[in-house]
Parts: sequence; structure tokens; C-alpha cells
Amino acid sequence: MTNIDSDNSREWAAQAYALLKKKQEEQKQELKKQEEQEQELVDTLSAENTILPPKNVDESQLGEFDENFTWSAMVLAAQGKKINQISIDEIDWLTKLRRGLEETRKGFVTELLDKLGDDPLTPESLDDLETLLIRADVGIGSTDKVISSLRKKLNEEVVGGEAGIKFLKKELKLIIDKPIKNSGTDLLVPQKGKLNVWLLVGVNGVGKTTTLGKLAYLSSKSNYKTLIAAADTFRAAAVEQLKVWGERSNVDVISNQSKNADPAAVVFDAINSAKKRNVDLLLVDTAGRLQTKNNLMDELAKIKKIIDKKVPEAIVESLLVLDASQGQNGLKQAKSFAKSADLSGAIITKLDGTSRGGVSLAVSEEVNLPIRFIGAGEGIKDLRPFNSYEFVEAMLADK
Repeated sequence: MTNIDSDNSREWAAQAYALLKKKQEEQKQELKKQEEQEQELVDTLSAENTILPPKNVDESQLGEFDENFTWSAMVLAAQGKKINQISIDEIDWLTKLRRGLEETRKGFVTELLDKLGDDPLTPESLDDLETLLIRADVGIGSTDKVISSLRKKLNEEVVGGEAGIKFLKKELKLIIDKPIKNSGTDLLVPQKGKLNVWLLVGVNGVGKTTTLGKLAYLSSKSNYKTLIAAADTFRAAAVEQLKVWGERSNVDVISNQSKNADPAAVVFDAINSAKKRNVDLLLVDTAGRLQTKNNLMDELAKIKKIIDKKVPEAIVESLLVLDASQGQNGLKQAKSFAKSADLSGAIITKLDGTSRGGVSLAVSEEVNLPIRFIGAGEGIKDLRPFNSYEFVEAMLADK
């Protein structure tokens, strides 16, 4: 990977910015033409009293050429991206991720660098680092692993502050990557030619329904034929919420308006509909099942039984949604669900505005659960596939 701290980084980023600026101007001209054509269509449809189609979600706009842009561009460059391959969407997301992890970084990297300065690492500074890692909810297991590796390195050579941060990034990335590599799937995407069923599970309040709506948008924009099953029938607002997300994503929602309808029945209907429409991805919202409520866990088992019976060839993923701001509470949820829900991955939400972003490492190390997506914002586009390199760079960005 390219060194993102190279001397010519700002010049490289400036070239990327100029190219994106030019592309944006061209897109504006193209958009203006489209809007004129759409207005003609609107006028025609209005005259015929026809229902107007929903407007598309606004595309990302290029911001200022600032520190955030330079950092984001260089993170992409470090992963092998060429200047002409960088998109505004990618820059926008990385900027949000960096800003989202600001609270975690403030209580961690800033304090660490203030203590280290340019001085070499010492056993005392490792004690400070250990405290900071635990405070960021990285978890006992992950912290022990990192500190042990650093102590070993310290016994072999003198390690300066900058080299220590670089080594720390490498160790944290290894922890996060391990369960992803063990799963055999680096990037979770629906497999074409088969029905993929993704069950979203988790307790109420973690952003499960909102996350599903954002996943529907991401899937639809990635040209996967997508359908939503509103199987959280115990919370009436969840069904209405999903319908709004479905409209915004141009994705249909299968639901049952009856009070306390059977969730398994909704999934049954959704599978029938998915098969008829040759859907690639069926997203299933499930009730906010507290791990202590056996009847709700039984309901999840019932849903899985329906899927196995109706579409035994389907590729099923059970994704646990966790709220990063809950820290160790989220880790406890992950451990409980992992025992009874046959999880295949985690989605970390609400990374923006919390100082506990390190919980992602705890989930990877202590639950051996691959992180598949992360959310850092309220917008429909603020959920992305997880990238360990980008996450660690954002978490440990020192400027």
C-alpha cells in the first residue's frame, strides 16, 4: 500500500480534487438537461392526472479542498486507487467516517500522541496505551493482544511514537480482519442467480429498521433486485418506517397490516413474492428480540424454519445490528445472540458522535464475528460495506 503520509500527498490530492471538480461540472450540465426532460414529463403526467414518480436521492456534492479531502483521497490512494478512479461518493463517505470517529480518536490518539510526543515507547507509555484502549471499548482480549505484541517489539528494538502508531494500526487491523478471513468472504454481497435472505436481528433501539432501509438503498443502487419483509410485527411503527425507506429506495415492502401479525407468515408471503419476481436479495426485519425473551428467539427459529422449507437453496445470512455508542453493552448483546441466533456477521451503527468506536474490535476478537457494514450518519447513504483499512486509518488519524 502507498504511504498516505508521503510528502507529495497534498499535491496528489489537489490533482484528484481538480478532476472531481471538472466531473461535477459536467454532471451538473447533464443533470440540468435531465431535469428539463423530467419537467416536460411531469407537465404531461400532471395534465393526465397520473401519479408522479418519486424523485431520486440527491447525489453527493464535492466539498472544500481541505484536510478531510486530502486525508480521504490518500486513504483511497493507499488502497491502489488511481486519480481518475476516485469518486465524490467515496470521498464523502470517508470524510463522514473520519468525522464520525472523531470522539473515539480524541479520547485515544490525541491523548496518546500528547503523552508520547517524539519520544520512544516505554513500559509506562504502554500502560497508558492499555488504559486508553480499554476506555475506547476495544475490549480486554483485543487490548491484551495489542499490548503483548508491542511489549515484544519493545524488547527487540527502540520504537518511536510514529512507529508505535504505525505498528498499532497493523495490530488492530489484524484483529478485525481475522474473523472476516475465517468466514471465507471478504465482502458480503448477494450472489446472483440465487435468492439471498438477510435477517437483521438485534435489540430495540440499535437502529435495526433504519439500517435495513439503508441496506435496501445500497442493494438497489448496486443493481440487485431487492425486496423487504416487514417481519417486526410487534412494533407497528417499524412497518410504517420501512415503507418510507422502501419508497426512498424504490424497493417494495411485504407486510401485514393486522395487529400482532405472525412474523413467520410475513416471511412466507415475502418468499413467495421474491420467487415470482426473481429477487436477488430479500431483507427481513425481525422483532427487537431481547436475548432473555425465549419466545422471541423461538420466533426467529420459526422464521428460519420457513426459509429452509420454502427455499432450501437460499443463501441465508443473520446479521446482528449493534449500536456503537452502547460500548460494552453492545459486546454483551453480541455474545448472547452469537449463542442462540447462528450469526454470520455484524453491522455497527451510530459510529458518529460516540467515543466507543473501539467496540468493533471487541466484537471481532471476543465474539469472532466478522463486521460486514458500518453506519456513520443519519442519511440514506451513510451505511457502507466495512473496510478494515479505512476504519483503522480513520480511528487513528493523528491530524
